[in-house]
Amino acid sequence: METVVQVEELTSGASGRIIPLFRNLRQSILSYDALRKSVLLIYSFFVWILLLLSRRHRLAASPPPSPTVVAASVKRRKFGLRRDEEDTLRRRALAEAIEMVEEDTGDWNSPCQWSTSLFFGTRLNALFCRSWFPAPGDLKGILIIIHGLNEHSGRYTHFAKQLISFNFGVYAMDWTGHGGSDGLHGYVPSLDHVVADTGAFLEKIKLENPGVPCFLFGHSTGGAVVLKAASYPHIEEMLEGIILTSPALRVKPAHPIVGAVAPIFSLVAPRFQFKGANKRGIPVSRDPAALLAKYSDPLVYTGPIRVRTGHEILRISSYLTRNFKSISVPFFVLHGTADRVTDPLASQDLYNEAMSEFKDIKLYEGFLHDLLFEPEREEIAQDIIDWMEKRLGACNPENASRCW
Repeated sequence: METVVQVEELTSGASGRIIPLFRNLRQSILSYDALRKSVLLIYSFFVWILLLLSRRHRLAASPPPSPTVVAASVKRRKFGLRRDEEDTLRRRALAEAIEMVEEDTGDWNSPCQWSTSLFFGTRLNALFCRSWFPAPGDLKGILIIIHGLNEHSGRYTHFAKQLISFNFGVYAMDWTGHGGSDGLHGYVPSLDHVVADTGAFLEKIKLENPGVPCFLFGHSTGGAVVLKAASYPHIEEMLEGIILTSPALRVKPAHPIVGAVAPIFSLVAPRFQFKGANKRGIPVSRDPAALLAKYSDPLVYTGPIRVRTGHEILRISSYLTRNFKSISVPFFVLHGTADRVTDPLASQDLYNEAMSEFKDIKLYEGFLHDLLFEPEREEIAQDIIDWMEKRLGACNPENASRCW
């Protein structure tokens, strides 16, 4: 008889957080009777919405509340805003305190110029940014890092050090609600806002570095953000190519009914957290030290996912999956075959279906989700550097016909 082993989930990755989000709902709809009850529950939910709207209509026609009630409501809102601002300032101080240049290990000994700054996004929200540049000289290109869900740009200092040793400049930006940027920690009201901020950040970098080739790098959900950004012609024309590690493509809910219910909940209670979900997750690296560093990092969000954030991941993933065939930007996608957070087969389908003339894929047998934090991180980073150099070689004047 086959034995079924219950595996405890341990991660903060994209699908590893969405699937358990509605686990209780999934378990409650397996039988016909439970399905009937679920339909009744949804029906009741809509009735509740109608009653709520009706109540609001009656309140609009009723006399205005007393000054005491209004003052109490304003005080609560101000307290909530002040609490969020204090949390942002605390996280920003932690982000500033991160060592931008690691202690020399003897592997690379390149001098480095680094800085931190605030970039104001498309909605004028302050986004925390980092940059690393090699000493003045020949600059091959610039790589812009867009991190994954719940992490931050400060985790990529080791990768940046390897890049500058090959004369690549590096920029990195914390999304809204992440790292040292504005917003409620771990909350993403719209990934389209992150896409727009990424495009604006790229445009700013191009203006500051005229003539320097630029690449976008995105990990996990950041990979989905980068892929969608690069699907817009005005962004694609500013890029030499994109690099995607473990991109969040074809992310699916635990049950089809979740896909129907999630948009409703994301509108009614966007910041709601499912307290019992995602306190731990599936392993994302085979390196125990890397796992410990990630989940002990105060800037890595490890709380329950918020409803709107989960819905946004489902939404962007669905959009990209439907539009694989329209992708024309040069890209390099890397994925571990043992990744239990995002689907390596989806990366293979992207490679197979995309119309891009310059595209590559590399699947790492037995590797997990956070490729740049695996024991073989330096070899993986070198694969990325080699691809960028190959791409730049293909785009020099002698090989212009091989470019877009």
